Amino acid sequence: MPILKGLVSALLLVLNTLFWGVPLIFLTLLKVVVPGQRLKQKVLQGLNAVALNWIGFNLWWMRHWLKPDVTISVPKNLSPQQGWLVISNHRSWTDIFMLFMALHRRIPMPRFFLKRQLIWIPIVGLAFWALEFPFMRRFSREQIAKNPKLATIDRESTERMCRQARNNPIAIFNFVEGTRFSVTKRDAQQSPYRHLLRPKAGGVAQVLSLLGSQLNGILDVTISYTNPSPTFWGFLCGNEAPITLHARQLDIPQWMYAPDNHDEKQHKERFHTWINSLWLEKDGLLDGQTDHD
Repeated sequence: MPILKGLVSALLLVLNTLFWGVPLIFLTLLKVVVPGQRLKQKVLQGLNAVALNWIGFNLWWMRHWLKPDVTISVPKNLSPQQGWLVISNHRSWTDIFMLFMALHRRIPMPRFFLKRQLIWIPIVGLAFWALEFPFMRRFSREQIAKNPKLATIDRESTERMCRQARNNPIAIFNFVEGTRFSVTKRDAQQSPYRHLLRPKAGGVAQVLSLLGSQLNGILDVTISYTNPSPTFWGFLCGNEAPITLHARQLDIPQWMYAPDNHDEKQHKERFHTWINSLWLEKDGLLDGQTDHD
């Protein structure tokens, strides 16, 4: 029975994607050929509407078909007219839909930092490209040492996304651990946290230095699973144990607004201290809710 439920859920996800894929492809082609930035912005607004409807219908059938046991706590003063940086821990692909459930239409259309390989997913990858999500290549230190120019590629992708905030409010989502948590990964990188990998501060620092006061703040999200090994397939099968999502609003310290010093050593150290302190609090919160070991 759970497998059958999972197959029906997967079918609903695919059918919804194919349905909204038709206007998505049309608007993507239109965006490529229309002249002028103003017209492109109009098309981008249409693409945003398509993506929001895709999210909305997925959330509708998930709530009524899967009926997930989710406890959500978010600030009450959120608005789609405000800009936000959303940072979260990362346990499963289910995290994305938990964030959607908590924040859909409460903040602007979400944009994620994505691994470049995701651009090859049919329809979905096209949507990511058309909506101008930043694709991260994440070169190793050894590769950057051999070719320093590689260090600027991810930065330029982030800058392109941040330029959208000059025209419309934007919500930037970042799983700052860079990958999904597992005990094996935690031990391999000698993470000082029980339930988290080491946070990567570079993307967050760059977004805040580029956008500065255009954002209304930071939403710090902590997602906790009762199941020690959550999977998206388990979620689609309706087998996922209770999930808790807690979001809190943080003000952006004034020192983060500086546009030109995010490459300076002192600024980097200050930023790492800030995000490590945040991660220590998050680890303590997860300590009281679950046990991954």
